[in-house]
Amino acid sequence: MSSLTHWTPAVVPGSDLCLHLLRRDHGTAVANDVARRTVVPPHRDGGQAQYIQRPLPEPQTATTTAARAWALGRLHEPIQLRDMAAQESRSVRTFTRRFREEVGISPGQGLTRQRVERARHLLESSDLSMDQIAHDAGFGTAQSMRQHLQGALGVTPTAYRRTFRSGGAT
Repeated sequence: MSSLTHWTPAVVPGSDLCLHLLRRDHGTAVANDVARRTVVPPHRDGGQAQYIQRPLPEPQTATTTAARAWALGRLHEPIQLRDMAAQESRSVRTFTRRFREEVGISPGQGLTRQRVERARHLLESSDLSMDQIAHDAGFGTAQSMRQHLQGALGVTPTAYRRTFRSGGAT
């Protein structure tokens, strides 16, 4: 058995303790941010899903920046690809190609990713109902939000909220 095998089990409780102290001294938001940056859950209750933030990258020379900002301000609304392209005065085809070059994913995937991020933020920082969070994040229904979060994070919105609220307890 290597020395790493003996050392690793001691690291996990130490990480848990550090996150507990951060949560107690600086609040849940700080502890959650540190947990994400160190790729550990903020509170472990048996399921060890990874909760890494994946914001859209900022390209060096963006040509879809205005459309992305426009869409980000309207996530709660239905957003059509042609409307995003119009923000940049480009055809849908050119806009889609530029978006993919800059961000690495399609505009639809980018919108979904930002909606998941908005839902995550609201689940962590508010007491809004699942229906209200689904609406505010642009999923329309709680069922749609559940499917998207399950697909993106591997957990339900309720499980996510429980994990990231006050040490895992609601």
